[in-house]
Amino acid sequence: MKITVTALVISLLMFSCNNESNNGKFTVSGNIKNVPDQQIFLDQLFFSQKNPEILDTAQIKNGKFELSGIATEEGLYRIRFEKLESGFIFINDKPSISFTADINDVSLEGPVFNSPANTKLKNLLIGISTKSEQIKTVSASIDSLSKLTGNDSLVSVKKQHMNTLGESFVSYITRFIDTTSDPVVAMFALGYTRNVDPNRLKNIVPGLQNRFPKHQGVASIVIQFNQMMAQQAQQQAIREKTPQVGSMAPDFTINDADGKPVSLSQFRGKYVLVDFWASWCGPCRQENPNVVAAYNQFHSKGFEILGVSLDDNKSNWQQAIKKDNLTWTHVSDLEGWDSKAAKLYGVQSIPTNFLLDKEGKIIARDLRGADLANKLQELFQ
Repeated sequence: MKITVTALVISLLMFSCNNESNNGKFTVSGNIKNVPDQQIFLDQLFFSQKNPEILDTAQIKNGKFELSGIATEEGLYRIRFEKLESGFIFINDKPSISFTADINDVSLEGPVFNSPANTKLKNLLIGISTKSEQIKTVSASIDSLSKLTGNDSLVSVKKQHMNTLGESFVSYITRFIDTTSDPVVAMFALGYTRNVDPNRLKNIVPGLQNRFPKHQGVASIVIQFNQMMAQQAQQQAIREKTPQVGSMAPDFTINDADGKPVSLSQFRGKYVLVDFWASWCGPCRQENPNVVAAYNQFHSKGFEILGVSLDDNKSNWQQAIKKDNLTWTHVSDLEGWDSKAAKLYGVQSIPTNFLLDKEGKIIARDLRGADLANKLQELFQ
């Protein structure tokens, strides 16, 4: 998930906040100490590149104000001031919400939105802040100790403590998501699961729909999460089928430009680079001079290349071979991404290459720039 769950939360909050109608009016009435008279705004937050939308504007006088908005379900909102940087986020879980604060105390503990959801949100943020400060303190200690000699054992202990705190943070967030009684608070907490293994959320996130069956935003995020997990499972299946370094390279037979069948096994007894590329692939064409240089330097010593093109146009393929001076053996079934060799090797992007030893075992992959020549120099020294 890692970056992915956060993206889902963003899109979800956009979805939730955009479902407006003439129903679901809510009002927030406030009493703020030590704030000068000025305009005050009610913003709808989108948590995306889209700017917040102003739903209502009022005049705050003697610290008192009233703002109203409309939403079909709970979402996230903000009170913002004309002349101050301070702002306060809240959830519209009640038709009427009272708010008290002192502008001189903008800590998490100070301002109070008087509603159940906002109490839960406040507790969540305080818990996150407390645990984050603990992690920050230990991290600073590790950095300081690492600069001094003779503290390896102490640094190791601190790192173990850091791991414990990290696990405590993850457990806190996941438990909060799984137990909170408010849908928006649950979704808000999901934004802090960026570095959490998605497998730890695979039961928690879908369970939100059972707990909040009427919340459209929750339904949306569950659908997206399930799609993400299905895609991840598919990618994992592809990775498991992809030949790895240390395994034998699967054999295949594909025709060359003259229609002559060429098998990978024909190259046994030599070091072979199986190079997946295409004429239309800019990065492939940019990498070709490095491959040419390596071929020219090591071909006489027993190095071969089998170029496997993901082209679907024979003329473009042959022209690229000639223009880039690729003088080794080339094959293609002209099926583009449906190339059977590409599927056999789990190729998801190009350029991709596999370096094989004389017995046909994969000894390296995705060698770029000088890495290919350096590896060959190591093999032929």
